[in-house]
Amino acid sequence: MKSRTYNGKTFTMEIGAILLALLFLVPFYFLIANSFKSFADILLDSAALPKSLQWANYEKAFDIMNFKKAFSNSFIITVTSVAGLAVFGSMAAYRMVRKPNWYNNLLFTMFVAAMVIPFQSIMIPLMKVGNWFHLINSIPGIWLCYLGFGSSLTIFLYHGFVKSIPVEVEEAAVVDGCSPYGVFWRIVFPLLKPMTVTIIILNSLWIWNDFLLPQLMLGPELRTIPLSTYSFFGQYTKQWDLALAALVMGVLPIVIFFLFLQKHIIEGITAGSVKG
Repeated sequence: MKSRTYNGKTFTMEIGAILLALLFLVPFYFLIANSFKSFADILLDSAALPKSLQWANYEKAFDIMNFKKAFSNSFIITVTSVAGLAVFGSMAAYRMVRKPNWYNNLLFTMFVAAMVIPFQSIMIPLMKVGNWFHLINSIPGIWLCYLGFGSSLTIFLYHGFVKSIPVEVEEAAVVDGCSPYGVFWRIVFPLLKPMTVTIIILNSLWIWNDFLLPQLMLGPELRTIPLSTYSFFGQYTKQWDLALAALVMGVLPIVIFFLFLQKHIIEGITAGSVKG
């Protein structure tokens, strides 16, 4: 077995990777550093380190934006929407792959085509339908919206992954007396874990940080973290010191969530490469 040699090319690639990483970390530096500054210091020099840590920014932002309530709303909406997408998306994709016929193929084509439709083009019809069915200013209403808008990408990703699962595994389970639902939940769905983790991360990042749809659908009592953060930006003034502190508090949970699932992401990439 040949040992890997450390040469100039490897050194250059490492330096390039470090510089690229630093480039991506620059926005986080500005966000965190300025969240500890006073409003005057931010305007004076936003690139400098804070002269003293203004912890009061976080205390004021926490109270003004009612962070506990906003976090609770974001958490409930994100968890329920992502869970619904994972369950219904995986079941729909499995059905389309294992039962190929003209209407399943047409339905899959329509889901794929729906991914190119911009949300802004259907905002007005969405609000009209929401008013008709009393879905405005309710968590079930926005949950249904996320389930509809996220199904296209979710089904598309699951559809490709289900094809890599051997049919023989399911046939063996049927021979052992497993029901159709048992085949899916006991055999197929556990094998979809790498793609499920990917779908959970993608949809969680989207739903947690989404602003436009909650702005249209939710009232003041159901404001999510992005909507609460927007309260620091008025028509004539912008409270950058409090807004940046609020942004840090809003970003931190999803960053922790991503780091927690990082191991599963690597496992999913490895599993996909082995299958390929």
